[in-house]
Amino acid sequence: MADLQAESVGARAELAAVQAELRGTVRGEVGFDVTSRALMTMDASNYRRVPLGVVAPRDADDVAATLAACRAHGVPVVARGGGTSIAGQATGTGVVLDFTRHMNGLVSLDPASRTAVVQPGLVLDRLQQAAAPHGLRFGPDPSTHSRCTLGGMIGNNSCGSHSVAWGTTADSVSELSVITARGDRLTPGRGWAGAPEGLRPLAEAELARLRTGFPDLPRRISGYALDALLPENGADVARSFCGSEGTLGILTEAVVRLVEAPRARALAVLGYADESAAAEAAAGLLVHGPLTVEGMAADLVRSTADLPRGGAWLFVETGGDTEAEARARAETIVRAADVLDSLVVTDPAGQRTLWRIREDASGTATRMPDGSEAWPGWEDCAVPPAQLGPYLRDFRGLLAAHDLRGTPYGHFGDGCIHVRIDFDLLTEPGVARFRRFSEELAELVTAHGGSLSGEHGDGQARAELLPKMYGAEMVTLFERVKGVWDPDDLLNPGMLVRPAPLDSNLRFSVLPREPVDVVFGYPSDGGDFSAAVRRCVGVAKCRTTEVSGSSVMCPSFRATGEEAHSTRGRARLLHEMLAGELVTDGWRSTEVRDALDLCLSCKGCRTDCPVGVDMATYKAEFLHHHYEGRRRPAAHYTMGWLPRWLRLVARTRTAWLVNSLASVRPLASLAKRLGGIAGERGIPRVAGVTFMRGWRREVRAATRRSMRAGVEYSETAARGYVYLWPDTFTEHLSPAVGQAAVRVLEAAGLGVLPVLPAMRRIRKPVCCGLTYVSTGQLDRAREVMRRTLDEMSPMLDLGFGHGADTHHIVVLEPSCAAALRTDLPELLPDDPRAARLSTSILTFAEALERLAPDWTPPHINRPAVGQTHCHQHAVLGDTPDRRLREAAGLTGELAGGCCGLAGNFGFEKGHYEVSATCAEEQLLPSVREAPEDAVVLADGFSCRTQLEQLAGVRGRHLAEVLADALEEEGK
Repeated sequence: MADLQAESVGARAELAAVQAELRGTVRGEVGFDVTSRALMTMDASNYRRVPLGVVAPRDADDVAATLAACRAHGVPVVARGGGTSIAGQATGTGVVLDFTRHMNGLVSLDPASRTAVVQPGLVLDRLQQAAAPHGLRFGPDPSTHSRCTLGGMIGNNSCGSHSVAWGTTADSVSELSVITARGDRLTPGRGWAGAPEGLRPLAEAELARLRTGFPDLPRRISGYALDALLPENGADVARSFCGSEGTLGILTEAVVRLVEAPRARALAVLGYADESAAAEAAAGLLVHGPLTVEGMAADLVRSTADLPRGGAWLFVETGGDTEAEARARAETIVRAADVLDSLVVTDPAGQRTLWRIREDASGTATRMPDGSEAWPGWEDCAVPPAQLGPYLRDFRGLLAAHDLRGTPYGHFGDGCIHVRIDFDLLTEPGVARFRRFSEELAELVTAHGGSLSGEHGDGQARAELLPKMYGAEMVTLFERVKGVWDPDDLLNPGMLVRPAPLDSNLRFSVLPREPVDVVFGYPSDGGDFSAAVRRCVGVAKCRTTEVSGSSVMCPSFRATGEEAHSTRGRARLLHEMLAGELVTDGWRSTEVRDALDLCLSCKGCRTDCPVGVDMATYKAEFLHHHYEGRRRPAAHYTMGWLPRWLRLVARTRTAWLVNSLASVRPLASLAKRLGGIAGERGIPRVAGVTFMRGWRREVRAATRRSMRAGVEYSETAARGYVYLWPDTFTEHLSPAVGQAAVRVLEAAGLGVLPVLPAMRRIRKPVCCGLTYVSTGQLDRAREVMRRTLDEMSPMLDLGFGHGADTHHIVVLEPSCAAALRTDLPELLPDDPRAARLSTSILTFAEALERLAPDWTPPHINRPAVGQTHCHQHAVLGDTPDRRLREAAGLTGELAGGCCGLAGNFGFEKGHYEVSATCAEEQLLPSVREAPEDAVVLADGFSCRTQLEQLAGVRGRHLAEVLADALEEEGK
């Protein structure tokens, strides 16, 4: 025991010495804290390794200083880019070099020579954007192109969908700048340029082995590319370095080649009966010179509405100088293919929609059709394209023999298959089966002349099995080459040579085996919070820096650029919280709390994340436990209890007093300081007359007409009416929205009644519980929701939520509608009334489309700008709104992203800057650039408030715009 304690003391002293030296010599950030380490424990693989610390170097000198310090203390070093590696090679137990923070620039781009000089942390899409104005592009394009880095692509020799035309990353590399573990600065290139001492004589002594020991196929990524050192291949040291997974040297800069981008493209989507038929057809299409031949089956598609008939599809892209030329080439391929059905698309927007289906497969594949989990590990084997059909049949047979399931997809034209398999990686028998299957699949791939890795590298997932592919002598040669480059085995040890066992370091082994006691029901995860957290596999779509279309996820990451503020980063911290090894204080963790603090609860990840991570729900769950039995932040009491305070103001009829006090700056400042509200914020005015009070006369008249006062609800009496939900924001802060909605719904021929008419037996208010949920006051939220269900029981007993055409509740505030649709049934999963109420909820546009389909709205004929509410995008859907705007002659697309206010978020102290940054991303620029006659639409109260406070612009609910137009028509 004394020896162990001494060793522990010695280890701590060594660690402190490494930290001190790094902080004294590195200009970039050095993080040995819990959060920095927790964010780097995993990549997109099955593996987890806890680093000692993280360094974000500013330049090559910082890299050299880090290597020197780590070498002196025997600490391993792992280079990391976007962290989307599938095989575990972007994790390590030493120091992680994070290149995404600083060394992420485009140094230069020369259109004449078609080359670019890039830093390792440069995201691929940024290079593509810079090259596009010159008619150029970087050839390889993995599906993670919006967040993967050039350094990571070089380290893994990544490929992507266009490899049939432009090859792998190694085919696009001219020269590299590399620092070895011992501090040598080399510039690998052709003709033995930049070779470390000893590499040339080693290779020249093994020419025969290098000429015969590598399979000839387009996607051979496994092992070291030593055949690139052959004289007939130009003795290309840079090419041989590609795919070395950070085990030979640290890349600090690269000269890459660009290709000419087709001026026009067409996408042919070919439908086949099944994946086998698609695989058999793929190789035969290569003679037509396509840019892509990608395949996927129906199991991976959320909706086949945009696809031609079939059970599997090939996505075949063609190029040309004109749209007609590209289309002609695509139609030639369609005629040559034996297909069930086909579709040719030349419209860029339509192509993007279809490509998004294929790109999201990397995430959707992590769930089987029945919702059970599936994992990487054999994500990208490759065989000669002509062998793909037979290989897939044998692969399916092997899956069946092991009672496993998986849906292959990927680069059919190159014989490279991606697949997630429903391995049981949580139990010892399941892990044992994972090992047996892996060993047998390696033999199967080799029997078909293939490569264990066809894109993502070997990492820990496959390196142990390289002898099956190459034989023991070639693997020994790999070890000798590693020794020439890195004699101290400092760089990414355990990868490629002398590998760790493929069934060790599994990230699931540290998670609790019993379900964690939680409040939400997590219906898609069997009620298991651990399973919900496991949803994040590291695809990292949340790290996309450029928002596109109407996407929402992840506004806080785009505002800060920090991993901790991405959906993936927060999921990693929750994973470590459950593991209890690094984050040791569970629900009380300040590290998790701080990471979740800037989550806007926009729910964008619920839809935009390919695996459906719902960080808004996880945040509410965490806050509930974190503050259980403790005093909460002041904002939780002011804004979390907002419905209670506003009802008190309405009951006492003191709105005039509240508004007067809020207009006195010293008093307002004091109130904001005491209430945890950002000082930069204005306090919204409370309506002098609530919506329901102002509507009471009309409500009573409508009640008398449809049902005699005091008489119980009946289906007959209710027929032809919709019920209007009295949400807090419409009721107390923007009653004009409710008044406008009533006018429009009645103009469409619908009778409108309040959810709870003014009857003597009704005493308690109804509420969706949104503000309590968003602040994590889940006990209070459930209490409010149960009270609401109790009050509404007479209505719910009449068939609400059972599909009856006349029993619908219209909710004007999108965030409240989303809470009733999702939070209500997930917080009260055992109350059948919650499900009935949830399914009865309609948005304003849904109500008009479903219940008044023949109604023609007034023709406004003006452009519209603004932003789709994030909850509408993520939970409710905005298709009916788009159709309603089009019918009303409101032209243009609303912006994506997030307004940044997001209910209580933007009002809370410390959030103002991030809130404003989010708004500046799309919403405010779209409003500033709009034509003078544009209608500024904002259905959410938060969106309207943000527009008013940051831009001085009045945003309007669609109901208000339509009501005004009806009034104009009536004049």
